[in-house]
Amino acid sequence: MSRIGRKPIDVPSGVEVKIDGHHITVKGPKGTLEQDFHKDINITMEGNVIEVTRPSDVKEHRALHGLTRTLLNNMVVGVSEGFKKELEVQGVGYRCAKQGKDLVMNLGFSHQVIMPEIDGITIEVPAPNKIVIHGPDKQKVGQFAAEVREKRPPEPYKGKGIRYVGEYVQRKEGKAGKGSK
Repeated sequence: MSRIGRKPIDVPSGVEVKIDGHHITVKGPKGTLEQDFHKDINITMEGNVIEVTRPSDVKEHRALHGLTRTLLNNMVVGVSEGFKKELEVQGVGYRCAKQGKDLVMNLGFSHQVIMPEIDGITIEVPAPNKIVIHGPDKQKVGQFAAEVREKRPPEPYKGKGIRYVGEYVQRKEGKAGKGSK
């Protein structure tokens, strides 16, 4: 049986879970999330604990068991604590700023790169080389962070670009490092 799927989900105080068949709504201090789950997976709530069970050991049910439990847990954690991704901008002249609800970045192009804030996501720029993306939905936060990073991914020679905080970028030697023949 799935080790992840078997673990019960503890619902913290202040979070309200409403199960309507296979449509689940989770409300909390950080927002509201809704999602439809597969009809074969059983989701029950007793007290402050959510249990996810599967009807059989068919391969599809085994796969959906852990997935459903993880998605539900991410919803509960998201509305109670929220998720965040931190990015750092490295490079001479590379910087970012927040103008209204837009993220404005100078990334060495002839123009500024402007990314508007989407629903359910908040962007903070605590320093000219740091971007923090917050939100209750883990998938939206991760996707938006990936889209920001995609505008100028870190390059291997000088390390310039946008990277996640703590991300390791393997460096390469340039032409001069080859050695003479």
